[in-house]
Amino acid sequence: MSDQKPRVVAIGEVMIEMARGGDGRFAMACGGDTFNTAVYLARAGIDVTYATALGDDTYSDGIVAMAVAESLKTDLILRVPGRQSGLYTIETDGKGERRFFYWRSEAPARELFELGDWNRIAERMLGAKLIYFSGITLSLYTNVGLGRMLAIIELARQHGVKVAFDGNFRPKGWKGDLPRARTVYMEALKRVDIALPTFDDEAVLWGDPSPESTVERLQAFGIAEIVVKNGPNSALVASGGKQEHVPVPEVVTPVDTTAAGDSFNAGYLAARLAGENPIAAATAGHKLASEKVRHRGAIIPRTPAAMH
Repeated sequence: MSDQKPRVVAIGEVMIEMARGGDGRFAMACGGDTFNTAVYLARAGIDVTYATALGDDTYSDGIVAMAVAESLKTDLILRVPGRQSGLYTIETDGKGERRFFYWRSEAPARELFELGDWNRIAERMLGAKLIYFSGITLSLYTNVGLGRMLAIIELARQHGVKVAFDGNFRPKGWKGDLPRARTVYMEALKRVDIALPTFDDEAVLWGDPSPESTVERLQAFGIAEIVVKNGPNSALVASGGKQEHVPVPEVVTPVDTTAAGDSFNAGYLAARLAGENPIAAATAGHKLASEKVRHRGAIIPRTPAAMH
């Protein structure tokens, strides 16, 4: 009954991921914030199309093959001849906290809305049930690309499409230009239905003193559903005129916190698309995130155990 499934278009960048294991060696996989969420949504049985641009190199082929293996629709992955995908490494300290190093400034993903085929992406966005993107997605594009993307999102909302956004602020991605980041975010936030920010990021970008102040700031944009993630602390859910702290059901000692927020978003959105209320959805998000942080890398390996 695939035609009955909710259709999600997730937009962003997927790169080759090199994660250092306990033995000091690197294992190769792929990841990227919205891609990680897309994979976990697809594992939950949601019909997801991933929109990005890759090269025509072997590594880009590998990324497409993984997307196919994860049941993501790949018709919006545009391929640019003579180019290659971005790459990042993850170094994890003894506490499971991680540092990222990127080689991505030449990646075709940055030109997604300026490539010849960008109108194909626009068409599919207009026909989606939900569009999902992040602050990292916004950091990729030029003002021309951003203008196009935000115009399509505005049109999509007029067609009844819902828009979910994870603030996911990374100063490096904006080359430290906070005023530009804030300006772009404000344009995006005017077009968001479900906000899934992380409190630490909001504190850096906006100076928010508490998750409650993050909620208040986002509500000023007319956002009806807000979930502020706060690491191992409760998530603050604001919707329907109420606010509630939803505790993490079980605090785990993380092996690797990479993609904890991305997996939370997937658990949350999958539950919402299945008709659960925001509180139950936040609990589902916590569950998936606590499973994720027990594993190295962005995406839990596909074993029978990881599928349930």
